[in-house]
Amino acid sequence: MENLNNPDGTRRQILTGMFSDRESTERAYNTLNDRGYSKDEINLIMSDETRKKHYSDHDDHSELGTKAAETAGTGSAIGGTIGAIVGVIAALGTSLVIPGLGLIIAGPLAAGLAGAGAGGITGGLIGALVGSGIPEDRAKLYESGINDGHVVLGVHPRNNEDAEYFEQEWKSNKGENIYR
Repeated sequence: MENLNNPDGTRRQILTGMFSDRESTERAYNTLNDRGYSKDEINLIMSDETRKKHYSDHDDHSELGTKAAETAGTGSAIGGTIGAIVGVIAALGTSLVIPGLGLIIAGPLAAGLAGAGAGGITGGLIGALVGSGIPEDRAKLYESGINDGHVVLGVHPRNNEDAEYFEQEWKSNKGENIYR
C-alpha cells in the first residue's frame, strides 16, 4: 500500500484535477512525467465508457499511445479480463477494471484496491477516493465528473515547488476542480 505520510508522520498532500478531453489529460500526464514522476506515482480514474470512447484508438501515434502499445496487456482485472489496454491506462502501469462500477483506475490507488480485493471497493468510487486522501465533498464532485466523461488525475507531489508547478500547468491546460 502506498505510504501517504511524510517523514514527520503528517499526511502527504494529494494534488488532483479533472480533465474533460483526451488532449488536456495527456498534457497534464506529461507535466507529471516530465518532472520525473513515474506511472506508479500517478493516479488516474475514468469510466470504462470514456476509455472505450476516447482512449481505444488502435492507430494511436501520440506519445501516450506509443507507450500504451509498448506496455499493452500489462494491466490486471477484477472480475474479468481486459486484454490489451491502450491510451493512458496502459501507459500508467498498474490498472484495474472494476466491472460493477464501470471504472478504470490506474496507479497507486489501483494497486491498493487490488491488494484489498473486491471487498476494498464496497464503498464505491467515493469510498476509494476518500481512502486515497481526497475529502468526501471533492470525491463527490469527481464522481459526478467521471460519470459525465471526465478523467481525474492525482499525484502526491514530492515538494511544494512541484505542487505549485503542476497546479499552474493543469489550470492553464483546461484542468478543472484542481485541489491540493
